[in-house]
Amino acid sequence: MKTDLEIQKNVIDQLRWQPSLDAAEIGVSVKNGIVTLSGLVNSYPKKLAAEKAAKKVSGVKAIAEDIIVHVYPEKQKTDTELAEAVANALEWHSAVATEKIKIKVEDGFVTLSGEVDWSYERTMAVHAIENLAGVRMVVNTITIKARPITEDIIKKIGSAFQRHASIDSEKVKVSVSGNKVTLSGTVRSWSEREDAEDAAWAASGVSQVINNLVVEEEEYAL
Repeated sequence: MKTDLEIQKNVIDQLRWQPSLDAAEIGVSVKNGIVTLSGLVNSYPKKLAAEKAAKKVSGVKAIAEDIIVHVYPEKQKTDTELAEAVANALEWHSAVATEKIKIKVEDGFVTLSGEVDWSYERTMAVHAIENLAGVRMVVNTITIKARPITEDIIKKIGSAFQRHASIDSEKVKVSVSGNKVTLSGTVRSWSEREDAEDAAWAASGVSQVINNLVVEEEEYAL
């Protein structure tokens, strides 16, 4: 059982542990296990790294991410330059079907849209561009094409959970309606919650995952 102060200290220590981050740039506050990150960083990857670091800390129930990206002048790009860079990055990535993805750039905010066959294609598209200079935010609205779903999909997702070292499969329930998978139950950490969702997305035919998993707390100290 951790108090808010203990969680706050653990998150700050985890931020300090990341070589790519300056923990002094990031504010951390915690209330009832919900962590709020704030501050100003000079790149989008740093924003992502801070969020990822906080998710690794036990006791974190949820994260409110209010970090602002302010790109240094020498790294700033016009929206046209950034759009060209995004298009080139997607084109050079072997796992991305560029013909299925549309790009919009406005004030450094990159929006990806379109429809792909698999969840990993959507994920790879984001990974291909998130480290580009000038990117302040990536908004991923790419959808997954609905395909026939097998009758034993619940069993297959459950088996994937059992194979995964970080997922307690006995506490995660899976339900299916059409091409939509809903996860419910409890998990031990925010990272486990995301791992379960990623595993569900990997199932063939799944076009939507509703993650209702809750980070459990047996007893909470204020």
